[in-house]
Amino acid sequence: MTKTKTKLAIAKTADTPPSRSMNTTKRLAFFEKLSQHIKEPVTELNYSSDFELLIAVMLSAQATDKSVNIATDKLFKVANTPQAILDLGLEGLKSHISSIGLYNSKAANVIKTCQDLLDKHGGQVPRTRGELEALAGVGRKTANVVLNTAFGEPVMAVDTHIFRVGNRTGLATGKTVLAVENALMKRIPNQFLVDAHHYLILHGRYTCMARSPKCGSCVVFDECMFKDKEKWAELS
Repeated sequence: MTKTKTKLAIAKTADTPPSRSMNTTKRLAFFEKLSQHIKEPVTELNYSSDFELLIAVMLSAQATDKSVNIATDKLFKVANTPQAILDLGLEGLKSHISSIGLYNSKAANVIKTCQDLLDKHGGQVPRTRGELEALAGVGRKTANVVLNTAFGEPVMAVDTHIFRVGNRTGLATGKTVLAVENALMKRIPNQFLVDAHHYLILHGRYTCMARSPKCGSCVVFDECMFKDKEKWAELS
């Protein structure tokens, strides 16, 4: 089999079953190396207030950060407060975010959330998971992103990238998002917990990718427990 064909064959099985567990020493080295490599562990969503972050994260479900940034760049110039978005109205909001997937349902949730922020929170973004999850269209992952990114809380929002990285590397394995979240909270060294979400999502987005992981240039190659990492290192 040629190198190209081998790569294609392996690509179909890049999402392997969970790897063996990474031990404490490796976990510490894993985050030390990521922290040295990723100098700015921040979200790639554009925002300038807690409210803008909340809306951007709500819009990002099943959409890329790039597509959300394109839409919010236009939206936030005309409406970047709960009242301003309510003044746009549902159809007006839709016209600004129609390039994003599921924009109809997202617009409806944003309108409801803006009303609740004004009615129940004085127009401010609440700082507890319970209050955030009570908002329309805000689930546990969105709440955790806001708590971590806006308020610096040591919580873990698990998206598809982090779920994959946790299982593939052996950092924190689990069959469900909540299981991986709970495992990460227990296994990430305390000094890295606040920034861990961004370290892992950026690592998953640009290095430990779903179909073609760049194992050959991975800074945590030695710590990773992925059984096929040597094969991918030869191909990447």
